[in-house]
Amino acid sequence: MSILYTPFTLGPIVLQNRLVMAPMTRSRAPANIPNALMVEYYAQRGSAGLIITEGTSSSPNGLGYPRIPGIFSTAQVEGWKAITEAAHGKGARIFLQLMHCGRISHLLNLPAGARVIAPSAVAASGEMYTDAEGMKPFPVPEAMTADDIKVAIAEYADAAKNAVEAGFDGVELHAANGYLLEQFIRPNSNLRSDSYGGSIEGRARFVLEVVEAVKVAIGKEKVGIRLSPFGVFNDMPLYEKMEEEYTWLARQLNDSGLAYIHLVDHSSMGAPPVPDSMKATFRNTFKGALILSGGYDAQRAESDLAGGKCDLIAFGRAFIANPDLVERWKSGAALNPPDMDTFYSPGPKGYTDYPALQS
Repeated sequence: MSILYTPFTLGPIVLQNRLVMAPMTRSRAPANIPNALMVEYYAQRGSAGLIITEGTSSSPNGLGYPRIPGIFSTAQVEGWKAITEAAHGKGARIFLQLMHCGRISHLLNLPAGARVIAPSAVAASGEMYTDAEGMKPFPVPEAMTADDIKVAIAEYADAAKNAVEAGFDGVELHAANGYLLEQFIRPNSNLRSDSYGGSIEGRARFVLEVVEAVKVAIGKEKVGIRLSPFGVFNDMPLYEKMEEEYTWLARQLNDSGLAYIHLVDHSSMGAPPVPDSMKATFRNTFKGALILSGGYDAQRAESDLAGGKCDLIAFGRAFIANPDLVERWKSGAALNPPDMDTFYSPGPKGYTDYPALQS
């Protein structure tokens, strides 16, 4: 019997299967407010066991990309309520991914009064798309003060409370892919000399304090975290002590009692592979659920589940192009190919118009 389609108990909730819809930025939220088009998109994919939403900012400062949603205003909370209701109506459970972009941002993408902030005043290499002026170089961010850090931690906690108010089953902290939490962890983007810099104990302090604040706010059984050891996206180069430091972090996160860790491996998209030894360390050290993601098809997912390498598998591009992915894989039907040109464009094209199987 296939393990992929069997239920799984994640803390206090039961997932209808072990397929996770991975968090994917889709840039369909003008004015940063969830809308009816997004309701349709998530409802279409409600056969997943767990949906993790696109990265959603805890703060006006965290809205790095054009048209990404937030969870810090009343209008945003109300917009998300319709989405959680739609997902639950299809049987899915749904977590909100909290993503503060930090230095991966541009003032042209932020509301008035917001700031581009990061652990240190070190710009990321590369460019950022803006609706107003197209591609622009990443700016040099403001180094966060002690007060900025306190505010950001409180914003994460408040955002988690807002997520629960909006009907989410929990939240995933995005500490991967070069965004603010990972910017603190990595030595190239964190040059601080205070208690939030230096050794891994200092560089991970912000992340662990965010974890603790969010746990206090909504309960540890409703909190997961996404990590990308060996990831290089958004100017996060490899460094010598990476496996050692992420092993230390795995132990700290196990002590925190979170619901899950979500490890991403982007080697299918050209990034360095996450060593099997690193994945095994998380599996053996962390006693909560482990989600693996990165280039999986149904066959490889089944193999890794059967081998005990993880508990859940997250799928990204396959869910973009196939709202009924679960049914297609169960029946052996062909998959729609994803249209990368419309991944981040406004409107329904390439978002809600992928065909489902005919009944």
